[in-house]
Amino acid sequence: MKDSKEMLRIVAGSDVPVLLLGESGAGKEVAARFVHRSGPRERGPFIALNCAAIATGLMESILEGAKRGSFTGASMDQLGVVRAAEGGTLFLDEIGELPLSCQGKLLRILQEKAVLPVGSARAISVNFRLICATNRNLQAEMAQGRFREDLFYRINTFPIEIPPLRERADFPEVARDVWHEICGKENMDITAAEINLLQKFTWPGNIRQLKNVLLRYQLLKRHGISLEEILAEEFAAQVATNFARNSSTTCGQPIYSKNFSSARKPRTTPPSWNVLRETLVKYNGNKSQTASELGISRGCVDSQIRKWNLES
Repeated sequence: MKDSKEMLRIVAGSDVPVLLLGESGAGKEVAARFVHRSGPRERGPFIALNCAAIATGLMESILEGAKRGSFTGASMDQLGVVRAAEGGTLFLDEIGELPLSCQGKLLRILQEKAVLPVGSARAISVNFRLICATNRNLQAEMAQGRFREDLFYRINTFPIEIPPLRERADFPEVARDVWHEICGKENMDITAAEINLLQKFTWPGNIRQLKNVLLRYQLLKRHGISLEEILAEEFAAQVATNFARNSSTTCGQPIYSKNFSSARKPRTTPPSWNVLRETLVKYNGNKSQTASELGISRGCVDSQIRKWNLES
């Protein structure tokens, strides 16, 4: 398959439903907005709804709208996000979090291309493009009975995997775009050396985490705080989180034999391939112990193993 950026360009010129897949913070909403801006509905509205942030009891009225007086608090007619997207794009983020009861309502809207506002007896036709996004494996969710199969095949017309930041070949371009978003395009003072430093990390929080770090840097650099210091603090916190998460036992022995406060100082750059290989051999391939020895996260170990093809 072609890379995700080309796939987005290809599908943007059509009007088919798109399903964006990828880790949290990988830029799925950015991709959805690109498809909208580059497509035939660019002059229409772009309406985004986070399905994970809506109470189940309110989902029906939020999706389809409601007539005045149809329930307590409905002091005026409510349009609903589907009709608000008329002529444009409806972006349903975290579609995998949509409760089963609401999935049936969404399926009916897509099948009939109409909404039935709460308290109304008349269906209203709608015309919008649908883009959904999820960080869940929807096929696994179907197997567990948590996602409707018929809805899956409605939204899975054109799936696109948005790669995590650590796997993107265009990392320098992404970093510059995020920096310009923060500081304005006329501000060009992020250097190639700083981008190279950023690129050495695995960024489990993806673009959202990168933006947080650069926001912090933009505020603190005038006070003499370097990017290296900010990155050291950011990823030291991740090592602490991983310690708390993984402080269980393996074969009767603790994964970490020291308190984090006295553990090896976290690295700010990944180890070289030969150091990583020797440490893996030392611990018989145990990734958690290797990460502890090298002062990096287990996710960084996994990433470097893939990078240097050290699986064997």
